[in-house]
Amino acid sequence: MSRIGKKPIPVPAGVEVSIDGQVVKVKGKAGEHPALTVHPEMSVEFDADAKEIRVVRPNDQRQSRALHGLTRSLVANMVQGVQQPYEKKLEIHGVGYNAQLAGKTLKLQVGYANTIELEVPTGVECEVQGNTNVVVRSVDKHACGQFAANVRAARKPEPYKGKGIRYAGEQIRRKAGKAFAGGG
Repeated sequence: MSRIGKKPIPVPAGVEVSIDGQVVKVKGKAGEHPALTVHPEMSVEFDADAKEIRVVRPNDQRQSRALHGLTRSLVANMVQGVQQPYEKKLEIHGVGYNAQLAGKTLKLQVGYANTIELEVPTGVECEVQGNTNVVVRSVDKHACGQFAANVRAARKPEPYKGKGIRYAGEQIRRKAGKAFAGGG
């Protein structure tokens, strides 16, 4: 039996849940999460009296067991996201490397001849602090993480000098460069 899938999802005060067949919608103080269409084998039930959501699977087959925990985690992330938006912080390291926000476009200067321009997707907020710190926020955990990964992919940190874009607190494994060959 799935340990994660069996757990009920508590719904805090101020969070509205609506389930229409296989479509789950969640709305809270931080915003409204995009609708989630649940796999046809899974069923999601909302108990308004107990203020909890349960995910039920039809049988004990391997795919049903896998989808049980996945579905429960996706719905739990929705409930958590509308309470407190998800946030990813990125740091830009390197001489002359910086970021600017122009409307809904994030402009990165990270050592290339051209400025890299990334469109901020709808439902995602982007904030630049002090030219070298970028904060990505969203009620959708997937959208927040994907946009942060796209920003990081613009210039991944390199192992010799550590220049590039990295997540806040990320440790970069450093390599020793070529040693000076003194004789022959």
